[in-house]
Amino acid sequence: QVQLVESGGGSVQAGGSLRLSCAGSGLSAFRMAWFRQAPGKQREGVAAILKDGRQSLADSVKGRFTVSRDNDKNTLYLQMNSLKPEDTAVYYCAAGPASDGFGLLSPARYTYWGQGTQVTVSS
Repeated sequence: QVQLVESGGGSVQAGGSLRLSCAGSGLSAFRMAWFRQAPGKQREGVAAILKDGRQSLADSVKGRFTVSRDNDKNTLYLQMNSLKPEDTAVYYCAAGPASDGFGLLSPARYTYWGQGTQVTVSS
């Protein structure tokens, strides 16, 4: 069982930045991703990164968000810049065993989930 613990959420004004972290044992063996879910909306993929560093970003965050991982520290990061009110959501970290490049932003391809951290962006 892999336990994921997110941190770094909070409240910021539009245009601000936040950095989310996700830690867990053995994460270097997994594909990792960030998802988010706003009230009344479906969970959506934000950013994903494979063990070899290949990445995928949702169109809505390209140019603003950066995903990275430190395999030595078993930690996943999401740097969020130029935040917008529409980025407000609970952000979840997820880990999955697949090493291929398919469905990187599909929740179905992830097995382990963190408890989520709230990000609130005010206008």
